[in-house]
Amino acid sequence: MHSNSRREFLQAGLAASAALPLLGTEGLAAQNNPALGGGNFKLGTVTYNLAKDWDLVTIIKNCELTGFEAVELRTTHRHGVEPALTKDQRAEVKARFANAKVRLLSLGTVCEFHATDQAVVRKNVDECKRFIELAHDIGALGVKVRPNGIPKEVPEAQTIAQIGAALRECGEFAKPANVEVWVEVHGRDSSQPARMAGMMRAANHSHVGICWNSNPEDVANGSVKESFALLKPWLRNAHINELWKAEYPWRELFGLMKAAGYNRYCLAEIPETADPIRLMRYYKAFWQELCR
Repeated sequence: MHSNSRREFLQAGLAASAALPLLGTEGLAAQNNPALGGGNFKLGTVTYNLAKDWDLVTIIKNCELTGFEAVELRTTHRHGVEPALTKDQRAEVKARFANAKVRLLSLGTVCEFHATDQAVVRKNVDECKRFIELAHDIGALGVKVRPNGIPKEVPEAQTIAQIGAALRECGEFAKPANVEVWVEVHGRDSSQPARMAGMMRAANHSHVGICWNSNPEDVANGSVKESFALLKPWLRNAHINELWKAEYPWRELFGLMKAAGYNRYCLAEIPETADPIRLMRYYKAFWQELCR
């Protein structure tokens, strides 16, 4: 990373940090949130890890068979939907889903912006932009990114501001492409809802929101009500996992989504299995019951 670029990036992070106490509203991403209003959210899946070894034909076939209506394609998996695709290959991916009953919703990247090394942050920002271009070309709505921790070597406020500055840059790049950047509530320490809210306030961009991740950290006194209320203004996507876990209040979560008018998808993030069709059918039935 050139010294001028590094200086500009650090200055952007410091500016965001200085602005944090002044933000009296939930910001641009929370205004007229397109994911809230109308309700009727649906079920989909991420390809990590259930479908990590499936090609696109198999993903579409299995989702159509079981009533899963959307998919988030995880990077590095067998389906190979990556920024290296040519223009013709991108058009082929787009056409394949256009003719299916399954929506190509998003791309699941591992881009993250919490590192203390600014060259690493810059590399991740640039990679995110390549995924945004790919999402635009194949007709996907979102690009999922994440934090993966809060470094101890620097003040927490500095990291939050840095993440916010990176997200804002990615959001600005995504806006003309009509793509959204979804920040997964992820990582040790960084998955705390209050910290995620701080990142969203620091980013303060209409095309940056959160991907709810159904973490133990969401739960306080057996309820996710407080965490959901805190992050709801930025809710754009949701990952769900093992619905049999009694310690996570799934029925309450889905009720809160319904009350908020959440109108997108809950994406199952579950392990692979030797009998995926049977598992997916059971999963959908369980999900429908918990949503009642």
